Amino acid sequence: MSTGSLTADTVLQGARVATAPLQRRALRDDVYDSVLDMLLSGEVAPGESIGIYSIARVLGVSQTPVREAMAQLEHTGLVERTALKGYRVSPPLPPEAMVELVDARSVVEIAAARAAAADASALVPELRAAHAAHETATAALEASLREEGAVASLPLLRAYFDADWEFHLTVFRRSGNRFLLQMSEQLGSHLHRLRQTAGHASNDARQALSEHARVLDGYSSPDPLLGAVRMQEHLAAVRARVVADG
Repeated sequence: MSTGSLTADTVLQGARVATAPLQRRALRDDVYDSVLDMLLSGEVAPGESIGIYSIARVLGVSQTPVREAMAQLEHTGLVERTALKGYRVSPPLPPEAMVELVDARSVVEIAAARAAAADASALVPELRAAHAAHETATAALEASLREEGAVASLPLLRAYFDADWEFHLTVFRRSGNRFLLQMSEQLGSHLHRLRQTAGHASNDARQALSEHARVLDGYSSPDPLLGAVRMQEHLAAVRARVVADG
C-alpha cells in the first residue's frame, strides 16, 4: 500500500513539474506578442532602450517571462542586448541583409521540404488545414485593404503573416529534424518581412497563397518530392519580391 501511495505522489509531482513550464511558456508567449506589437507599431523606435523592469511593470508580470521573451526576440535580431542597459530595438534590416536572410532561410527550408516528402501522408492533411487558415487570413487582409486603403491594420497583418508562416512550420515539423526547425525559428525571416511590411499594403499576399497551393498540390501528387521542388520555386519567388521591395 505504501508503494502505491508513493507511486501516486510521484505521478502528482511529475504533473506539477510538467505543468509549471507550460504555464510559464504561455505567459512568455503573451509577453513576446506584446513586445513584438510595440516594435511593429513603432511605439518603441529603433535604437531606443527596452528595460526589463519597465516592460514587466507595464504588462503587470514578473521579470522572468519578460527576460525569456526578450531572449527569444534577440535570437531573431529584432532587439539587441547592450551591456548594463538591457535591450534596445534593432534598426530594420537593409535590403542586402534581407536578401541574405531569405537566402539563409531557403537553404534550411529546402532541406526540410525534401525531408518532409518522406512523410507526405501525414503532412498533406496538416498542410491542407494550414493552407485553409492562410486563405482565410488573406481574404480578411484583402477586405481590410479594400475598405481602409493602402495601410493594413497591424492585427490583420500579423494574423496573415502568422498563417503564412504556419504553412512553412508545418513542413518543418514534418521534416523530422528538430534542428532545422530551431534554425528556422531563430532566423525569424517572417518577422523581418512583417516588420518591413507594417504600415504598408501587403501586395504579395495573393501570390504567396497561390504558390502555397502549388506546394500542397505537389506533396499530394504521386511523387511527393514535387512538393519540395515547388517549395524551392516559392522561396525563389519570395526572394525576388524582397529584391523588388528593396
